[in-house]
Amino acid sequence: MTARGLIEAWAALVALSMGTAALTMLDVSGSTRTVIAAGVLALAGLKSRVILARYLRLNQSRFWTRLFDVVLAIFLGIAFAAYLLGIQE
Repeated sequence: MTARGLIEAWAALVALSMGTAALTMLDVSGSTRTVIAAGVLALAGLKSRVILARYLRLNQSRFWTRLFDVVLAIFLGIAFAAYLLGIQE
C-alpha cells in the first residue's frame, strides 16, 4: 500500500471515529436512542470495512471482501438485536 493510501485510510478512520463520538454525545431519549445505536453500529461496520479492505488488502479479492461483508452484517445485526432486546424491560 502506498503512503497516500495509508493516509486516506487513516483519515477515513479518524472521520468515522469522530462521527461515532459525536453520536454518543447526543442527549436523547426514546426511539431516537435506537436510531443513534444503529448509527454507531453502522459506523463501526464502516470502520471495520476500511481496516479489512485497506490495511489487510482484502479489496484485492472480491470473494473475501464479500464474505467479510456478509459476516460483518450478520454480526452487526445480532449486536443490534441484542441491544433491542436489552432495552425492552
